[in-house]
Amino acid sequence: MSISPLRALVVALAMVAVVSSAAAQRRGRALGPRSGAHLGYNFDIDELLLGAQFSWPLAPRFDLYPSFDYYFVDPGSLWSLNIDAKLRPPTRYGVLYVGGGLNYSHASFSGNGSSDTGLNLLAGLEGRRTRSAPYVEAKLILAGETSFQLVGGFSVR
Repeated sequence: MSISPLRALVVALAMVAVVSSAAAQRRGRALGPRSGAHLGYNFDIDELLLGAQFSWPLAPRFDLYPSFDYYFVDPGSLWSLNIDAKLRPPTRYGVLYVGGGLNYSHASFSGNGSSDTGLNLLAGLEGRRTRSAPYVEAKLILAGETSFQLVGGFSVR
C-alpha cells in the first residue's frame, strides 16, 4: 500500500496544526493561524498575480507559510504552489520577516504543460497588532528561470 505525496502532506499539516494549537494554548498566547489574499507583480514574466496564503505559527517567531499564486498570463496559464517558512528576527516592532522554502510552478499552453521546482527567498513587513494585518513581501524564485516578485495583501486571524 503506497501513500500519495499529497495525502502525506495533508496528514503532516494536520499534525502540525494540532501540535502548534496545543503549544499556543500552553503558552497562553493568541498565536493563531492567519490566512489571506494578496495581489502582486512578477517582474520577470511581466504579469500580475493573485494569490492566497496561510501562516501557521510553530513557535513565537517561526511560521509555516504555504501560499498559492495565479499569474495572469495570456495565452496559457501559470500557477505556483509554495511551501515556505518565515522567521521574525527580534526587532523593536516585530514587523520584519525573512524566509525561504520550496516552489512548484506549472505552466500550460495549447494543451501542453510543464512543471518546474525551485527555491524561494523572501523578506517582508507585516503588521501584527490587530486581527487583520496588512503586509508587503518581496520574493526571489530560484528555479529553471529565476524571477522576482512583489506582493501586498491582508491576513486575518
